[in-house]
Amino acid sequence: MASNLKNLNQYSDRNLLNIADKRFGIVVSEWNHDITETLLKSAVETLKYHGAVSSHIKIIYVPGSFELCLGAQKLAEKKKIDAIICLGCIIQGETRHFEFIAQAVANGVTQVGLKYDKPVIFGVLTTDNLEQAKQRAGGEHGNKGEEAAITAIKMLAI
Repeated sequence: MASNLKNLNQYSDRNLLNIADKRFGIVVSEWNHDITETLLKSAVETLKYHGAVSSHIKIIYVPGSFELCLGAQKLAEKKKIDAIICLGCIIQGETRHFEFIAQAVANGVTQVGLKYDKPVIFGVLTTDNLEQAKQRAGGEHGNKGEEAAITAIKMLAI
């Protein structure tokens, strides 16, 4: 969905249901903390803007993006959690580590959602450098945290 041609936060309001009674789990990677905290803030603000109650948003932190999947699974096991948002930032380095982590996280997030039949949203930045991450965490390309929150709301409508 990412593109240099548009702000990612331009979305349709179709399928935005009333979420006052919905409960959200947000799993946040501590790695690249400045970026992930910006994503988290935007996700929480977006959920609240659309009617979520603060006490219905549970936030847990994990050491890095690789651990997002287990964190999501722990939240998915809770019957009171309706949707989970995974927030992280994986920046390309000099080795293939980036590829392994990004693919593992994408697959893991998908598997948790399918296993528990709940929306588990991939709000993980996978960028070439820190500047690109900043542009997708409140910069000219919007905020992936907001996009992930909207995606969670829309998936609950299905």
